[in-house]
Amino acid sequence: MKYEFYDLNSDKSGQSLCYQSDIDPRPGSLVPRQMNALVALCHFCELHGPRTLFCTEALHPPSPSAPSQLGLALGDSDREGEGLTMRANCTATQGGEMCEGCRSLPASHPGFVSIDDETGIRFLSHQHPRQSQLFSVVRQACVRSLSCEVCPGREGPIFFGDEQHGFVFSHTFFIKDSLARGFQRWYSIVMVAMDRIYLINSWPFLLRHLKLTIQSLQSTALKVFDSEQGVCPQRAVRINSVFSPVFPHQRSGNSARSLTSLTQHPNLWASLHSSFSWLLKACGSRLTEKLLEGAPTEDTLVLIERQTEQEEEMNCREGAEGGSNSQRHQPMTVPDLFSYETKLEEIPSPKFRSLRHLRQVLGAAEFRHLAWHVLMGNQVIWRSADPGLIQSAFIVLKSLLPVGCVRSIPYSGQYEEAYKCNFLGLNPDVVIPAHVSSSEFSVLVDVSSDHNRPNSAASEDNLSSWLHFNISSANSQQTDRGPTLLIKLEVALSNENLSMDVVSHCLLCLKEEWMNKVKVLFKFSKVDGRGREDTQKVLALLGATGPGEEDNVRLLKFWMTGLSKTYKTHLMSAVRGGERSPSQ
Repeated sequence: MKYEFYDLNSDKSGQSLCYQSDIDPRPGSLVPRQMNALVALCHFCELHGPRTLFCTEALHPPSPSAPSQLGLALGDSDREGEGLTMRANCTATQGGEMCEGCRSLPASHPGFVSIDDETGIRFLSHQHPRQSQLFSVVRQACVRSLSCEVCPGREGPIFFGDEQHGFVFSHTFFIKDSLARGFQRWYSIVMVAMDRIYLINSWPFLLRHLKLTIQSLQSTALKVFDSEQGVCPQRAVRINSVFSPVFPHQRSGNSARSLTSLTQHPNLWASLHSSFSWLLKACGSRLTEKLLEGAPTEDTLVLIERQTEQEEEMNCREGAEGGSNSQRHQPMTVPDLFSYETKLEEIPSPKFRSLRHLRQVLGAAEFRHLAWHVLMGNQVIWRSADPGLIQSAFIVLKSLLPVGCVRSIPYSGQYEEAYKCNFLGLNPDVVIPAHVSSSEFSVLVDVSSDHNRPNSAASEDNLSSWLHFNISSANSQQTDRGPTLLIKLEVALSNENLSMDVVSHCLLCLKEEWMNKVKVLFKFSKVDGRGREDTQKVLALLGATGPGEEDNVRLLKFWMTGLSKTYKTHLMSAVRGGERSPSQ
């Protein structure tokens, strides 16, 4: 769907001018967070210093709730007509103190408006904010971003601000200009918000997409610069000119050039309005607030860490490659922390629908053998010509483990070592290395078929009627003694009176119970450094001794590798703080 925005100026025929952007600002169906922020393009003028060129802000629909943190609740009259015009306090700035380089839209231009049909939020763009409070906040952010708050090299992102004047994400950059001092002009794009934590968490997203906008402006201006230099090289002109005590900006009558002139972009401000509006929309939608009962689970923490690592890796890759303008502002999918894998519903048949279905197809004994290897952390290898069947098997088997213990390669044309993945799907032609086949720390499931797949719906439930599953492993250890978690899970799976929803909640409770035991053991053995005898007492206290003790201990040690970095760091810092406190 096109994202429409309107120039409220009318042409001579009285028709409104309508532009359409190829950017879809709807990154997902989740309700976006009401983010009180605005984006502004700023410029350091050689004549007048820092100036705000273009500003985009979001106006939320009227609600009975309290005003936003910025204190910028607007009256109904402001929302309809006169609110789209400049405030009196901004008019003076647009007068004689402004040159071509300081001005984006004419004083009579009422600005651009975009409306989000989903939320009713309107995105307004003009040279200055509509409200006097916002004007001073943006003005201060503009001055600081182009004077004292800059990163080394004067180009790049920086964060600054306070509770009173708001927090600012600023990215400074240069634009080539053949008539400017040093052949370049200094600009910055700032995002101002009152929510410091949210703005910091959005740093990777903002950096990635603002870089695309900046690179587009720079590349366009560079073409104009090269073209002008080809006609009249300014460097040679300046070298050969007679020295006179005249300021550089007075050498030419049009040296204070507008950004439109530097880029030769006829719809520059309409394009920036579209970009800034999308940025505000996507930044407010990419993260959602969830009501959590109690502290976040280890799975949630691990998923958040993985998402952060992926965003940082993407930023590093884009920085190394220099970015790609062809990827500018692609629609962004809202990351759902709890859908870190393909869902079963998305996989075509044949497939395994649940742990109970997998147990019915493989048989109780073979299922127990396979689940035991999964819980012990051994490498589980499936060979089949059907990638979807393997993926469905991995999805249901992964539910036995904490998220941090899962390393999966769904389908590959070659064998991958166990340190890379503990779930590996292979083409049936791939040969398993001898050292893997003879290892007791791996299990192989070969899937074959004697005849073509039946067309009946009953064959989808009874996969064993036309598929053969051969499970092999060099491990000769008995798997009927433990671990305790697997014994309890099998009791739930074998009870047909319990639905799979109940079994899933039962498994979730069992995983939480044993994850808490893992935390205790990690704190006791790794952080405190207790001996073997003391550790054995803790295991007995946790109920990990007795029948199946060896399997319980192996499970605890394997699951210890799945603890989040956040939890480990918290424990280590708490221990260091405790060690320092007696001496203080």
